[in-house]
Amino acid sequence: MKQLYTRTGDSGLTSLREGVRVEKDDLRIEVNGQVDHLNALLGLVRSDERTAALLPTDDAALIRRVQTELMAVMSHIATPSGSVNPRPLHVGELTAEMEQAIDRRTNGRTTGFTIPGDTPAAALLHVARTQTRTVERRLWTLHREHPLSPSVLTFFNRLSDYLFSLTL
Repeated sequence: MKQLYTRTGDSGLTSLREGVRVEKDDLRIEVNGQVDHLNALLGLVRSDERTAALLPTDDAALIRRVQTELMAVMSHIATPSGSVNPRPLHVGELTAEMEQAIDRRTNGRTTGFTIPGDTPAAALLHVARTQTRTVERRLWTLHREHPLSPSVLTFFNRLSDYLFSLTL
């Protein structure tokens, strides 16, 4: 890319993979915007001093891997129907890692609802968790029109659980 702006979106259209043009409010673009928002929030979680102090190194690394995977998921969402995306997804492995991390953190105990805001770090994690739930809901809507791998849907469900577990 020679320059940052292309002017190709000025008329309300944008591109999916392979150059397929769609309206900027196409459901796939909306869902990718929500995933992008989540990715930015997870970056804030990792970079915020208060939150970073709560996260063991392995959790910070797991969140970073989740962020990388979000980019792969976005690529799959932006793949036109009938096309194959060659980029591999690792959502299954990350889901299993998150489940293990949740189990270690909760140690088999169940938890109820919490009121966000006891600490700034926990509040930030809850914001990321609620954005994950927004992504999950939008993905289910997208799934009815453009079927997704069930493992992608499971991944986002588990990600919200994992983020909740980090607030405990």
